[in-house]
Amino acid sequence: MSRTAHFAATAAVLATASTLLTVAPASAATTCNSPVFKRQFFANTTFSGTPKKTDCDSAIDQSWTGAPVSGLPSNNFGVRWSVTRDFGSGGPFALAASGLDGIRVYVDGVRKIDLWKNTSTTVSKSVNLTIPSGKHTLRVDYVNWTGSAKVKFAYTPRTSATVDKVKPLVPTGTSVAYDSATGKAKLSWAKNKEMDLAGYKVYRRLKGTAFGGSPLATTTATSYTDIPPATGATYYYEVRAYDKAGNVSTGTADQPVGTPDRTAPDAPTGLYAKVGPGAVTLAWDTNGVTDTYRVYRATAPQGPFTRIADGLDSAWYRDTGADLTGRLYYRVTAVDPVGNESAPSVVADTGEPDTTPPAQVTDVTVEGTTAGNAVRWQTSSDDRHVNHYEVWAAPEGASDPDGPETVFGLSFNDQRAAAGVPLTYRVQAVDDYGNLAPVSAPVTATRPAPGAVAVPTGVEGTPLDSATELTWVSVPDATGYRVYRRTDRNAAWTRLGDRPTTALRYSDSEAPGVSAYYYVAALDAEGRESAPSESVQVWRETPATPTAPVAPTITLSAPYKECTTNDCAPHGGTGVPLTVTLKHDRLLSGYTYRFYGPSNSGYLTTDGSTITWTPSGPGLYTFEVRAIDYYGRSGPFTSVRFMVG
Repeated sequence: MSRTAHFAATAAVLATASTLLTVAPASAATTCNSPVFKRQFFANTTFSGTPKKTDCDSAIDQSWTGAPVSGLPSNNFGVRWSVTRDFGSGGPFALAASGLDGIRVYVDGVRKIDLWKNTSTTVSKSVNLTIPSGKHTLRVDYVNWTGSAKVKFAYTPRTSATVDKVKPLVPTGTSVAYDSATGKAKLSWAKNKEMDLAGYKVYRRLKGTAFGGSPLATTTATSYTDIPPATGATYYYEVRAYDKAGNVSTGTADQPVGTPDRTAPDAPTGLYAKVGPGAVTLAWDTNGVTDTYRVYRATAPQGPFTRIADGLDSAWYRDTGADLTGRLYYRVTAVDPVGNESAPSVVADTGEPDTTPPAQVTDVTVEGTTAGNAVRWQTSSDDRHVNHYEVWAAPEGASDPDGPETVFGLSFNDQRAAAGVPLTYRVQAVDDYGNLAPVSAPVTATRPAPGAVAVPTGVEGTPLDSATELTWVSVPDATGYRVYRRTDRNAAWTRLGDRPTTALRYSDSEAPGVSAYYYVAALDAEGRESAPSESVQVWRETPATPTAPVAPTITLSAPYKECTTNDCAPHGGTGVPLTVTLKHDRLLSGYTYRFYGPSNSGYLTTDGSTITWTPSGPGLYTFEVRAIDYYGRSGPFTSVRFMVG
């Protein structure tokens, strides 16, 4: 075979291995680009001394008669080929060598084929081996002692799925470029180094979802162009390499593409309008995907509507410029981040304006304490539209110097009242439209000056299941103490207990299940209260109750059944889980329970309402449980029996 024919055949073989070798021109250059071999000719069979010639060779498939190059003898010469290349993920390979005379093949300096003898016939050998990932060096040594010279070598990946279990490496250099004008996303990556590479699989997913099992596309190129839906959503792409044995690499890092949003969001829903003093409050349901809202107002249901607010990032608005003397109509639109505006919401209106004031507030009382004057009143008889109350305070014969206090409850503590100065209080109800009720009948009180004892200190409050326990430090010369409570910072203080206490503690057995504030006042020899102590806040998850929790109800999961007087048949069995469901009408901290019978779990605790247990053997078992109040008080035990098959 001619050298040209040899080259053509070898190039075809290597092309099937996904790498087409190119011939470097023979020259004195000693550097050859991988995967081209560097070839060296030696005038001896020991590869010693300076090569007579060095060039590049794309394929090892030659035969010579006589000297292969100038300066070499026709016999007793050597030729060495070497190449270092990146094998990617590596894997199973076949090395095939033949020659006349001697040939040796090395991988990273380790001999893999040894046909080293003078022969008159061609010798050959094939070796299957696994080449690790990364770069490795192949070296082929050939010697001709006498006669004709022939040498041939090839290395090829073994691509049978039963042999090759090594997946390709993850493609590198992944990037994506998106053209918003054309809507095209071009994904690019670097070519893999594996010789058995078959191609690439491209995947796409919507943000927040997983990649599907099937690829968007497969390709043998190192780029792919896609047109993702232009919905304003973000899509992610990844590339996976696959080889001829069907092994697939791990995916590349996700490459995001944000598409333009040309779709308007949904119209807001649930819009309502509520009239309040001096303003209309609007609220609607957030759609969860828009950034801002616009509010429009009109004096007729068909419009025209005028925009009164823009760029709202919350689903409510207070229209302080509304004319409450007429009926008003509102609608709201949603605006997405790129400016797409939704269709308007359903129109909401304020209804016909109300010009009728609430009824006069009655039963106003006031009591002077050293913490301030406590003003209380009853709900207005026409409280359906009452928005708040205004409390006026003034010295007798004068007017309130700084205007009324706005109160949303039914009491007020005037802590700014000066001691020893009589003050007269009046209360007015104010409805949603700002209509004022007639002023209540006046009541008068004087804040007393503190008594001649010190202020109690060290007040602490501890929530217990039966009460909130308050303690404080003894005050010299005090004849007793009074305790006050309120649940709002501005409300009137309520004195607890009918009589003063001489103890340094007090149990508030009617403590509500909310945040409450307490203060303590000491009494002097004349029964006068000291100034109030520093208030202490106590938060309760449950109201105080006088009794421990009752036993919970117990439900056993199928197939288990509670034993009765007439039926205690076995159900379930060893290894079959049982779930016990507990029910109680209180907020608890948990339960204490145990299973006992052929085996005993011992007492355990749980803060949940379900308990899963697996019997270790058959027999009659008892489940025993009791409820534990939120602050640790335990109720009575109850139990059920059941038979395990």
